[in-house]
Amino acid sequence: MKGPHLFTTRPELTGDFGMVASTHWLASATGMGVLERGGNAFDAAVAAGFVLQVAEPHLNGPAGEVPILLWSEADQRVSTVCGQGVAPAAATLERFAGLGLDVVPGTGLLAATVPGAFGGWLLMLERWGTWKLADVLAPAIHYAERGVPVLERIATTIATVKELFTDEWTTSAATWLPGGDVPAPGSKLANPVLAATYRRIVAEAEAASASREGQLQAARRAWYEGFVAEAIAEFSATTSWLDTSGERHGGLLTGDDLASWSASVEEPVTFDYHGHTVCKTGPWGQGPVFLQQLALLSGYDLTGMGVLSADYVHTVTEAAKLAFADREAWYGDTDVPLADLLSEPYNAGRRALIGDTASLELRPGSPGGREPRLPVLPPADAAGPAPGASGRRAGVGEPTVSRLVVPAEDTGDEVVTSDGAVRGDTCHVDVVDRHGNMVSATPSGGWLQSSPVIPSLGFGLGTRAQMFWLQEGLPASLRPGARPRTTLSPSFALRDGRPWLAFGTPGGDQQDQWSVNLFLALVHGGLNLQEAIDAPTFHTEHFPSSFFPRGSRPGVVHVEERLDPAVVAELRRRGHEVEVQGPWSLGRLSAVARDGDFLKAGANPRGAQGYAVGR
Repeated sequence: MKGPHLFTTRPELTGDFGMVASTHWLASATGMGVLERGGNAFDAAVAAGFVLQVAEPHLNGPAGEVPILLWSEADQRVSTVCGQGVAPAAATLERFAGLGLDVVPGTGLLAATVPGAFGGWLLMLERWGTWKLADVLAPAIHYAERGVPVLERIATTIATVKELFTDEWTTSAATWLPGGDVPAPGSKLANPVLAATYRRIVAEAEAASASREGQLQAARRAWYEGFVAEAIAEFSATTSWLDTSGERHGGLLTGDDLASWSASVEEPVTFDYHGHTVCKTGPWGQGPVFLQQLALLSGYDLTGMGVLSADYVHTVTEAAKLAFADREAWYGDTDVPLADLLSEPYNAGRRALIGDTASLELRPGSPGGREPRLPVLPPADAAGPAPGASGRRAGVGEPTVSRLVVPAEDTGDEVVTSDGAVRGDTCHVDVVDRHGNMVSATPSGGWLQSSPVIPSLGFGLGTRAQMFWLQEGLPASLRPGARPRTTLSPSFALRDGRPWLAFGTPGGDQQDQWSVNLFLALVHGGLNLQEAIDAPTFHTEHFPSSFFPRGSRPGVVHVEERLDPAVVAELRRRGHEVEVQGPWSLGRLSAVARDGDFLKAGANPRGAQGYAVGR
């Protein structure tokens, strides 16, 4: 695959001062501006993260969540910041059963967890950053007040829920339908109420303290105990909204839920692979499934197979099926047997299950002799909202990998649009500074199409609780105070013990497939960052989705049509149900690296909005 003149859509950036790569050029430019003005990687990532809330409101929002992996040059270690909020105290299995629900709705107020992004960003800023709150929030306030250019995908997203907003979610109509209509692509879209919210937080913080740390603490109080928390609690308790169940429901979040939560710093989970140490979040998220795939693949000669050969795609896909089956059986905000799941004896036995043909079964393992327990799954190919609640009428529960389908011109069949199967996603930002600090962050949630706007704040709540199972005794069962098993999964890797790569992608369940593909292309294909990002990618939909309505598609593999047709034919011969997508449709990867004397970066061309910047 590697060649001296491999085509890329843009160069791999190389320099020695700083690099920022993200899913939107405004965020990347914002982060670089912070570095140019003396801020460090942590200041830059926080400023970029808040801009993403404004620039990509269909992909993340102020009430979402953010997991972060970072390398502190001062600490000489990788740390995890958990900005994933928890289920409300009232969110019990009995409460949902009493509402006649067996799956958490994908939209509306019932699926809200404590909004963790604000706390996560501010914890990183306080502990490792140098800038004041007002300075890191200034770019986001600027864009919220003056407006951002409306991406075609923002307009498309709002169009899908226009009738819902007009007829049901009227507070959202006031924010996202200026003049009563869908904003045109290329027009300016502002959110002055959100700007006012952030301005008030800054004003209260500065009134409370003259010090940077005191202001950050006061800002957290304003959000989790003050006027923001009060508005969230009142909205949840006093309003009801149509959701994907087809019914109208209020929310469960209270002021006590917000006040009792705080972001935390944890040790990452790691795995050593071919001289590299990959770091991920704990199994309260899906992150360790990346490591399980590496543990399985360590027994194969992927370099000898050749990156993107039929043998390679088959082997990587079958390993993903086994790893994600374990995710379903074992992962959650509980005691997870990670040591056994990553051990070589366990993986040697699992590896033996990978044959020459595609598996159509969901096969979790028995780490340490424990018996796996899978949730009772919805029927295969389950898709769409519950009867009586179309996506147009009840919002969009999953912005990550939903396919936009249109009638085929001749046959009347539904086909995936040629410009890409992925509509939406989440967001991602990577930063490395001249000191060697590095950040990988994947903010998401609080999507404009998923929960009605709180009118006094300018944003809606998140819907991450849809990732809980409403079944007893599972690691990811709904429990008050538990974190949902999020798909948000930033990645970090050391090479020969030194910090090397911060990387990630939007994409829900696909995050720890597309990121694995990038990593393997670097390690086994000898590609540079941009080549690995641009290379044709693939993923499987074999296992249950983390999003409402939790369906699965056994044996299905999505590949970009740039993949060699002979490889596609061979995969089909081996029993894979291959669905060929648009040529530039899967994944929105970005990455920054420390490589010898240089800092490097690459960003994704898919979707025509991701950019890397640096010098």
